[in-house]
Amino acid sequence: MTNILPGPVDSPLARMRVVLVRTSHPGNIGASARAMYTMGLARLVLVAPAKFPHAEALALATGAASVLEGAAVAATLAEALAGCALAIGLSARPRAFAGRVMSVREASREAIARTRDGEVALVFGTEMSGLSNEELAQCGIAATIPANPDYASLNLAAAVQVAAYELRIAAGEGDVWRAPRFARATHDDVESLYAHAERTLADMRFLDRKRPRLLMPRLRRLFGRAGLEREEVNVLRGILARVDELIGRTPR
Repeated sequence: MTNILPGPVDSPLARMRVVLVRTSHPGNIGASARAMYTMGLARLVLVAPAKFPHAEALALATGAASVLEGAAVAATLAEALAGCALAIGLSARPRAFAGRVMSVREASREAIARTRDGEVALVFGTEMSGLSNEELAQCGIAATIPANPDYASLNLAAAVQVAAYELRIAAGEGDVWRAPRFARATHDDVESLYAHAERTLADMRFLDRKRPRLLMPRLRRLFGRAGLEREEVNVLRGILARVDELIGRTPR
């Protein structure tokens, strides 16, 4: 078996192998490599692929060529699993299986925990029939992706994508991008807004100061929940100033 492309050594994802057994279509290999790479997985092992390397695999990898270039090719599943601390086989259908059966989410947590002991393999079978009973028997855990019971069969690359995502979340690498943060309005900024709003609403005869009811307290609740930024206060005061001009009141 050729060398496996190393991943970032400080992440448990670097100690995960994705093993594809007897893959028929090279496009599925490429699409699986892309699915892996988007989730930070780099170690791909192919057991007796029908066609590899292949131009279609490279085309569908779309930016994940490094995963294909570093892929290992093994003659047997036993060879692909050599040196692993744990092997997890993916199966959509129930089997007479002696090991543990888990959802892919549970299995991913187990996989990340076991990377402390060594590499962990996630094993996927052929497109038509998945893993054989003999192949699944070489895995300590059978994992399944909860899906529509009337049609639970996923495309190979789709199954790899789901499992790779669950591994990433289990590894604690689920951070997402954040919107930019701006300066929050101060107490004085907000109080000036309320005072301006009260004057303008009264001049518009929308607020009756003799019978104010709950208008201003409700506006305070509304903007209090919003957590106004300073620029937002400036926008609102700009709107009020324009209203002041239109109703002929001199802004203060």
